[in-house]
Amino acid sequence: MVIYVSKERIRVLLAKPGLDGHDRGIKVIARALRDAGMEVIYLGIRNTPEQIVEAAIQEDVDVIGLSILSGSHMYHVPRVLELLKQKGAEDIAVISGGIIPDEDKEKLLKMGVKKVFGPGTPLSEIINYVKGEVKKRG
Repeated sequence: MVIYVSKERIRVLLAKPGLDGHDRGIKVIARALRDAGMEVIYLGIRNTPEQIVEAAIQEDVDVIGLSILSGSHMYHVPRVLELLKQKGAEDIAVISGGIIPDEDKEKLLKMGVKKVFGPGTPLSEIINYVKGEVKKRG
């Protein structure tokens, strides 16, 4: 007998790749997503793309949120996307935030990042985006 269980809660993995240790913003986002009814897995600071992707797959998340303030976004984000593809987990949406120049935002979106949030983005905008993205994916 096979029992199908519908996923009731959105699961989001948040992480800070690389050596960036500034984590106040991502902790605020983690709390806001949790308070909005989502299940949040926060990996903390100084994660490798490999650690992030492995945790995302193990935790069966819907969304990966990467916060980068160090300027290393053009290395870490594409690597996460590449690893998701290699592991057959491209159905996990990737969003990013932090200090990312406009020209790099466009590049990241073309690579497959679903949304790039900048400093000062209202928490309600992030929450609504995540809910909409997951709903759109079914």
